[in-house]
Amino acid sequence: MSEHHVVSWRVYLAVFAALVVLTGVTVVVTGFDFGPLNLVVALGVAVTKASLVVLYFMHARYSPRLTGVVIASAIAFFVILVFLTLTDYLSRPWPLTAAG
Repeated sequence: MSEHHVVSWRVYLAVFAALVVLTGVTVVVTGFDFGPLNLVVALGVAVTKASLVVLYFMHARYSPRLTGVVIASAIAFFVILVFLTLTDYLSRPWPLTAAG
């Protein structure tokens, strides 16, 4: 039989508060221009929020190792797809011209 970890309601409230604060950070950050770091800042906040949701609300933190392997595999597959998309995108001639 598998053990079920009981998560305290205080943990859920703390994670919820962190998500609310990070949502506020997302809104505030849109008012600033970080130049080429705009994407990095936005993705950093988004990855942090997604990690909190996966770890606590989807109970991945207290799941067996196989769940971690599945999550890591999904992330690796996503990175491969983004890499392949970028290689296609960056290999095209720019600027694109209309054929004719």
